[in-house]
Amino acid sequence: MKIVVQVKLIPDATQTVALERTLHTVNQCANQVSAASFTAYGLNGSIKDLRSMAYGQLKAEGLGAQAAQHVIKRVVDTYTTLRATIRAGNLGGQGAKRRRKAMSRPVTFRLDAAHTYDDRCLSWNYDAQTVSIWTMDGRLKNVRFACSEAALKQLTECRKGESDLVRRDGKWFLVATCEVPEAERYEPRDWIGVDRGISNLATTSDGDDHSGRRLDRYRRRQARKKAEIQAKKTRSAKQLLKKRARRESRHAAHINHKISKTVVAVAQRTERGIALEQLQGIRERVTVRRDQRARQSSWPFHQLGAFIAYKARRAGVPVIEVDPAYTSQRCPRCGHTAKANRPSRDTFRCRRCGLAGPADVVAGVNVRDRARSAWVFVNMPKPAPA
Repeated sequence: MKIVVQVKLIPDATQTVALERTLHTVNQCANQVSAASFTAYGLNGSIKDLRSMAYGQLKAEGLGAQAAQHVIKRVVDTYTTLRATIRAGNLGGQGAKRRRKAMSRPVTFRLDAAHTYDDRCLSWNYDAQTVSIWTMDGRLKNVRFACSEAALKQLTECRKGESDLVRRDGKWFLVATCEVPEAERYEPRDWIGVDRGISNLATTSDGDDHSGRRLDRYRRRQARKKAEIQAKKTRSAKQLLKKRARRESRHAAHINHKISKTVVAVAQRTERGIALEQLQGIRERVTVRRDQRARQSSWPFHQLGAFIAYKARRAGVPVIEVDPAYTSQRCPRCGHTAKANRPSRDTFRCRRCGLAGPADVVAGVNVRDRARSAWVFVNMPKPAPA
């Protein structure tokens, strides 16, 4: 299984200038290649086409052989992603403004966009915690980096493949790809149902509740500050807004990491699997009031599900997704399903048998029960041919 490990580079003043010049130059070259590719091939330029068209020009610009190849591959990969996005309808249907805009001009790269390195132009010294990296000013040696002991251990044992040089908020990072072995998946004794929501980010069938109240309060405070900054309408205000948005995103990701780590640890300790609801496309299916739209759009349920899934794969914990329909309105004891079973957001009370309890816990129990039956069908042997 592939994961990424981020380390912070600590270059001196001379090294910083070289890294900055390199990043700006390769992204300017990527813009030139992208424009030429769009003119000649539209959105369909291949690596072979761009290599014959642009490789010599990139070498003349001073790029090394591997750097030129990575620039070409990055441009092709970007157009491949754009074509897939258009086919999936994420930019709207035929004639949509966003779709026409994306198809009418070449892709452009920011001057500080990440650049890819492989082992031919980047080498690691884990004992000294330094790297040797190619730049437009020659090879920079003994560039120091800092990371945690766990990250350093993963780099030493599992690093494999390419790394990205990233500049963010004036700081330099290397994002390395690591190939981490997966644990053998065990046969679950039972399941933990996980109900994801906004007020409660995750509630399990065991009754463990991971409240989203603090995150919601944090986001409301950030929204007020954002409104104050937006009112200034200056260039520095826009830069500050981007910085605060990244900080808010990191904060939400940190909370999701903690929740997913706890859920997976409990499942692994008790030899149970994890059952999640299939929530793809919920923003299109569910409508909310105008004052609730920003709250719903910033709901990090997909990220939480992805974190649970990849941590479970590393630990060998089975994960299954089940149909989410009526999990918060169905009684897990008698099966009666009705809106009236949910008199309020936090309360469940069955109108038939009288079962009562926290609504999110009941939903988690229903998710668990559906996983029990779904797992049987998933692992059912194929019928013998007639």
